[in-house]
Amino acid sequence: MIDEGYIKFKADWKKTNPLPFNKIAALNKWRQEMYRHQLIGAYENGIGFGNISQRWSLGSHFVISGSATGNFPELNEMHYSLVTGFDLNKNTLSCEGPLVASSESMSHAVIYQECPTVTGVIHVHHLALWKKLLHQIPTTDKSATYGSPEMANSIIDLLDTTNLKEQKIFVMEGHQEGVFAFGENLEEAATVILKYLSKI
Repeated sequence: MIDEGYIKFKADWKKTNPLPFNKIAALNKWRQEMYRHQLIGAYENGIGFGNISQRWSLGSHFVISGSATGNFPELNEMHYSLVTGFDLNKNTLSCEGPLVASSESMSHAVIYQECPTVTGVIHVHHLALWKKLLHQIPTTDKSATYGSPEMANSIIDLLDTTNLKEQKIFVMEGHQEGVFAFGENLEEAATVILKYLSKI
């Protein structure tokens, strides 16, 4: 069964006005590209899947698609959230914007924390891609579920113990269909995913 959409961290969400659209136009462009490839979207039951983010500043701040936005064919500035901080040990995350941040925000957060040169992260769902890459590339612990501190710690472990920083893509064994990619920009992250997708 697909376990998706439920936020597992404690969100300290401040509802604010959206960020200017021109500041997130590139982010939105790549989100639409992932949606076009059905890598971000929604299941028949209406639950959305997949998310995308972009580093907002030199620190750990980043903009991410909001919770439950996968089922929208097109997004605008009302559908994004700015993550301003997180505490993995306390399983808390602070964000602001029209919507609360995606349920997978903690996983994005640790990638930005551990990889200072990364400015774009994409989480997609694709069953065939997931099956093909499972244990063929860096793969998170089977017991780590999406959006959890265990998943975040498993990602950190992969970054420390495998060639993930060079490969820039990993599979989430405990989150069926889940694949993450990242890069120095969103184009690089998207290109990594689409390269592997083209080989299926």
